[in-house]
Amino acid sequence: MDRAESRCPPLGSLRPFVLTCLLILTVVLTYPMLRTLSLQFHSSLTGSYVSGTYSIVFVNCPNEQIAKDIARAILDKKMAASVNILPKNSLLYFWKGEIEEATEILLLVKTKTSMVSRLFTYMRLAHPFEIPEVFSVPMDQADARYVQWLEKAMKKN
Repeated sequence: MDRAESRCPPLGSLRPFVLTCLLILTVVLTYPMLRTLSLQFHSSLTGSYVSGTYSIVFVNCPNEQIAKDIARAILDKKMAASVNILPKNSLLYFWKGEIEEATEILLLVKTKTSMVSRLFTYMRLAHPFEIPEVFSVPMDQADARYVQWLEKAMKKN
């Protein structure tokens, strides 16, 4: 008959395994924050822009007044440094199985990539459309002085 001790590893040998699992879990959970901090550190040391640190968020709006209201709220909450309000444009799209036609105003929101999910959440709450068109594109390259301005404009007092 097998003894229980021969089938189970000694308790002392589990400690490295548990510590390794905890280390991996810690790294996985803190990776986004660590990446952001390292990018900011690299950028401040070199004075260069690190691709993807900032993003442009596109938001459609049904009219100019709603576009201005949303843009102002985003800026007031320091979720962006700048918002372009592009003039009325025409679009065709599928909605509930039918082709629809409309005019909309487009916002270009310049923000930190780390702020994009917060902006998306805000849009779901504040936007009048059932499904607002909100998506982001990371900035591949940017002028260092412009990035410094973005950073200063988004700082909370």
